[in-house]
Amino acid sequence: MDLQVVLAVGVFILCFGLLTNNKINQVIVALAGGIFMLVFGIVDQNKAFSYYIDWNVIFLLIGMMFMVGIIKTTGLFQYIAIKTAKVSKGEPIRILVLLFVVTGVLSAFLDNVTTIMIITPISILIAIELGLSPLPFVITQAIASNIGGTATLIGDPPNLMIGSAANLTFIDFIKNLAPVICFEMIISVTIFWFFFRKKLQVNNERKARILEFEEKKQIKDVSLLIFSGIVMAVFITMLFLQDLLHLHAATIALFCAIILMIRNHKNLDLGEFFGKEVEWESIFFFIGLFILVGGLEEVGVIEKISHWILQSTKGDIKSTSIVIVWGFGIASAFVNNIPFVATMIPLITKMSTVLGKQAVLPLWWSLSLGACLGGNGTLIGASANVISAGIAKKSGYPISFWQFTKYGAIITIINLAISSIYIGAFFF
Repeated sequence: MDLQVVLAVGVFILCFGLLTNNKINQVIVALAGGIFMLVFGIVDQNKAFSYYIDWNVIFLLIGMMFMVGIIKTTGLFQYIAIKTAKVSKGEPIRILVLLFVVTGVLSAFLDNVTTIMIITPISILIAIELGLSPLPFVITQAIASNIGGTATLIGDPPNLMIGSAANLTFIDFIKNLAPVICFEMIISVTIFWFFFRKKLQVNNERKARILEFEEKKQIKDVSLLIFSGIVMAVFITMLFLQDLLHLHAATIALFCAIILMIRNHKNLDLGEFFGKEVEWESIFFFIGLFILVGGLEEVGVIEKISHWILQSTKGDIKSTSIVIVWGFGIASAFVNNIPFVATMIPLITKMSTVLGKQAVLPLWWSLSLGACLGGNGTLIGASANVISAGIAKKSGYPISFWQFTKYGAIITIINLAISSIYIGAFFF
């Protein structure tokens, strides 16, 4: 076997193993793997930066981070959470259901991790005021964020990667994934209603405390809020018109982000803003990972695996789609889904050269559904889960692995089953 093949596979396996056990920071692992691919000459340096690194994904992430960072300062998200609780008239199970829906919807149009960081602290405060454990609220919102984020191109990082690699637009995701995700949201929230309706009971005095919250005090800048709303409407509209405009999603995101930054430039300390709002760890993690996977593609490993998959399923796209939904769904419950998706993208791309781009479209949707929904399977399956648990722990309400998993696993199995039926029924 060629030495470069051995080196590429060895570096990839070592990095993948380190990424799964979390003993070394995942950014260091991904960057180290990518740099080794360059130093060993497995990937040409020019090709790495011009071809393998998907800059559309990188700049879309940065643009979204800019926009959310500015909108957060208006207090809009806190207003929405408190208003939701008041609309529920302090009834705990109604609050849980409405916050589940709000979290899912926000996660479809914002980064789901950001949504969790904003909504979770407020829901914990509401639960404490009601004299209840915040855990049902925290767990259900983390799960809602992962489900809702699956519905759109911009909702979850795996979708950004898939959309960019397969040239799928925002409206492609809405048309093909939003219907099944809406159905899964309804099923999931109904299950949670049955789980918690008897446990979440409080007296009228407790309910009255919620009605005393003043959501209007959360709004810090009304004019910026109105302007931000207009810009977000423009952003979503441009994403829907992406094909007509001939613009990448990253270009649209950066365009809208810059407009917001110009509007708010007097209040922006750029050094602090760039350091606080841009998740540079995520950005460099993706850069390293793209080069790392590029090494496997460069030495022909990706092509060999794609041929093996086609032979094992006898070229049957339906069988391959179902295998991807369940295989990646189960794997993503235990391991960060992004490395899996990064590895699978060139595999499906190679298959498309044999079968045609239209023929492999169900594989892209299966990959998205499996990778994003599978993250709900355990506490460590998705970044949103880990972050929500961290916020709860800081508030004095730690969530154990099994406390989360006993609910997440049920929801995941049901949603993967629904997704399998959906893929089989509507794409074949």
